[in-house]
Amino acid sequence: MDSSTRSWTESFTWRIIGVVVLLVLSYAVTGSIAEASLITLLFNLIRVVLYYVHERVWEKISWGRGAEPENKLPFYLSLTLLILMFTILWILGGGT
Repeated sequence: MDSSTRSWTESFTWRIIGVVVLLVLSYAVTGSIAEASLITLLFNLIRVVLYYVHERVWEKISWGRGAEPENKLPFYLSLTLLILMFTILWILGGGT
């Protein structure tokens, strides 16, 4: 098992990569470093809030913790809806 310091370092470096990629892509689309910076900042702030909410919601869900017999239906339903959502977004986005 990795140490806590290693896990935090990996997490931090992964986020830096994500920020740099988004900043470069945003700049390529907008042509403005100010707009690209704003997009990158807002996107990452929103992600932090959504991640926190997501984790808090999952903390209240007992499914999958092994205390009760595992019902696969919620998992497969969630997976199907997720695939369907991404497919619809891909089609609406031009499907390239």
